[in-house]
Amino acid sequence: MPADWSNGLCSCFQDCSTCVMTYFCPCYTAGKTAEAMGENCVLHAIACYLPLVGMICRSKIRSKIRESKGIEGSGCGDCLSVTFCSLCTLVQEAREVIDPGSQTMARE
Repeated sequence: MPADWSNGLCSCFQDCSTCVMTYFCPCYTAGKTAEAMGENCVLHAIACYLPLVGMICRSKIRSKIRESKGIEGSGCGDCLSVTFCSLCTLVQEAREVIDPGSQTMARE
């Protein structure tokens, strides 16, 4: 049975610190989330500010998180979420890879 995201797309405010950090510095959240998924933190942080490249990189990370957690969805849905709900998806993805014991982003 496919899993679902542990946090809803619009439940950003359940973790105010991640929400505030993402609002003021989305590149940090994007980089740390990518790093938790085994990708290069700096490249994904920089890509966050490049419109088309950022959208492709963010969609890739979102798909990678979905696949690793067995979450139902599609690449098209990932792309649409990243494009139209950018900050909400960043918070959702970051919260998905947070280590629940320490409340810090997990590192692989």
